[in-house]
Amino acid sequence: MTTTTSADKLAQLRAAAYRIRRYALRMGEVQGQGYIGQALGLADMLAVAYRHALRYDPTNPQWEQRDRFLLSHGHYAIALYAALLEAGIIAQEELESYGSDDSRLPMSGMACYTPGMEISGGSLGQGLAIAVGTALGLRHKGNPAFVYNSMSDGELDEGAVWEAALSAAHHQLGNLICLVDINNQQADGPSSQVLGFEPLQDKWAAFGWHVQRVDGNDLSALVQAFDSARQHAAPQPRVILLDTLMGKGVPFLEQREKNHFIRVEEAEWQQAIAILDAAYQQGEPA
Repeated sequence: MTTTTSADKLAQLRAAAYRIRRYALRMGEVQGQGYIGQALGLADMLAVAYRHALRYDPTNPQWEQRDRFLLSHGHYAIALYAALLEAGIIAQEELESYGSDDSRLPMSGMACYTPGMEISGGSLGQGLAIAVGTALGLRHKGNPAFVYNSMSDGELDEGAVWEAALSAAHHQLGNLICLVDINNQQADGPSSQVLGFEPLQDKWAAFGWHVQRVDGNDLSALVQAFDSARQHAAPQPRVILLDTLMGKGVPFLEQREKNHFIRVEEAEWQQAIAILDAAYQQGEPA
């Protein structure tokens, strides 16, 4: 495994993360509200996932050999839609339909509507259990695909998550990679104050997982973490704990005290896009 990421690769990923953030802001503008802080914070991970790690065919979202990306936190749908737009799985012209009647891009993720959306993740804390079953099924079929389960730190409050974590280790699911977005915000306040979850690395390790914790807004660190997770030799599930910043890339959104679900004034959407564009053109990190 390489320990560094080439400048060209980082430039490509930085461009992808920028576009994912921009797509998310444009969709947010359609409705004037949404889980935009999470989308901006998770954009770097999604760029690395869809432009570096995942195996998929944008022309055939149901390709049997694809890696499965499960969005347990279904309210992050706007973030995944942005990544699916970047990946070419969703057509650009669908962006303006976000959250509208008869759209394939509803405000909460629904697998029956959206190509590339593997599960309907509305009830939080369910995705990892589904991922365990999916990983088991793929292994029984001899399918080498990986299963990625993206979830939020707030979901750690749910007992079902830890039951699934035990099951994954028991079944030695080396084809399962869990991605935990640690932005320390949920609907009722800071996640760590609603129910303390640290030390997370020790907890996951005690449950039998291969654990990494990285800055979720550092593209180079993310590439290395994804590579390490895929290449880890031991027959055990893998988890990447991602410390992210809500609203990343738009300072006035980063600084909001509460941005779990936000309403943005009409003029602020264009202001946010302009800030994002200027930073990218000046070569600043997202």
